[in-house]
Amino acid sequence: MKKNWFDEWFNTNEYLEVYKHRNEIDAERHINFILSKVDLKPKSKILDMACGSGRHSILLAKKGYELTGIDLSENLLSEARRIAESEKLNIKFVKADIRNFYTNEKFDLVLNLFTSFGYFEKDEENFLIIKKAYDFLECSGIFILDFFNKEFLLKNLIPLSKEKNNGKTIIQKRFVRSGRIEKIIEIIKDDSKKTFYESVKLYSPEQLKNRLVEYGFKILNIYGNFDGSDFQENISERFIAICKK
Repeated sequence: MKKNWFDEWFNTNEYLEVYKHRNEIDAERHINFILSKVDLKPKSKILDMACGSGRHSILLAKKGYELTGIDLSENLLSEARRIAESEKLNIKFVKADIRNFYTNEKFDLVLNLFTSFGYFEKDEENFLIIKKAYDFLECSGIFILDFFNKEFLLKNLIPLSKEKNNGKTIIQKRFVRSGRIEKIIEIIKDDSKKTFYESVKLYSPEQLKNRLVEYGFKILNIYGNFDGSDFQENISERFIAICKK
């Protein structure tokens, strides 16, 4: 699997095509869930770690919160800035690798959504995200980690999918190798083919819970989806941990 696959993949327009279903309606469901579970004061400061094209940041800013979004992809950040400007929203979008991002600001809420975790080869680099989230929070601040549920994913893995979109054929091949869920994305149009990769470490719920506690968090609750269902390891699609500093 290609090392640092995210440097290339997230900077392509094809990424937005493949994940077009991750739209504002999808993000609004996530935000409604979060705000129903977290008691945020007006104008609370929120950090969106790996904010991508800013779907969640923009919706939260519309509700009057003060947003900072960080992401590695200039392409996705450009899209986020474009939308924020069109909506006349004052959001601070920062291009940075989460591992190297530092700020003296403290936040009331830190978000890491849509499996924006586990990309790196070394465990200490992946879990550094949790440590940084803790450090960036105000006392009694809240961190939300949204990750796939390993057990559900392994039982329901779809090895191959194919779809047509705007004259292109998108083929996604999924498999497990060396403790990671890996994906090869082929995008074919006419006689040309582009190939991209994804690779995410398979962390169990127990591993995630142990590290959250190890870094100082108190786990308030774990949900299995954005519908608010309780987490059940055998049947829950997501692992959504709401943690307090």
